[in-house]
Amino acid sequence: MSSITGITRGGTSWTPAFVVDINQGRCIGCGRCYKVCPRDVFELVDRDDLDLEDADSDDDGDDFEEAPGMVMNLKDMLDCIGCEACSRVCTKKCLTHAPQAVAA
Repeated sequence: MSSITGITRGGTSWTPAFVVDINQGRCIGCGRCYKVCPRDVFELVDRDDLDLEDADSDDDGDDFEEAPGMVMNLKDMLDCIGCEACSRVCTKKCLTHAPQAVAA
């Protein structure tokens, strides 16, 4: 099945990759993704309100899943436009993106 594609102003084909997941165990709640997102995709929530038992810890050995404070959550991932700006500013590489199949 083919993916959604677009064409840039320069005529180049482009395949957007939409946010599909966020690793909240790795997220430090910095808010960079929230600030750069042109849509209403993210929200900060209290880490204590989330079930992070199955979350992966950070590759650096830091244990963010035990840290108190805020963490980013996907508020409305269906509003994502696939620009991937959030992934470019995320220092912890928390976000996962994937192309979307064209609906029949």
